Amino acid sequence: MAVHSIDEGLCTGCGICVASCPMDVIRMDQGKSKAVVKYVQDCMVCFNCERDCPEEGAIYVSPERAGYIPMPW
Repeated sequence: MAVHSIDEGLCTGCGICVASCPMDVIRMDQGKSKAVVKYVQDCMVCFNCERDCPEEGAIYVSPERAGYIPMPW
């Protein structure tokens, strides 16, 4: 599972990160009109949201997936 954070103070609610996520990990919080991470377990760490966000530093995605799943082989 990847580690995400979205700074509510920097997020303008433009929705670019929502549109750029191929896994629908990020959604818009309708009450706050801000982006929120809803399905972090589905993140494939592509960095599209972090790269496409027009607000510098508003979104952070860890460079590594948190946790390790050992394979049986």
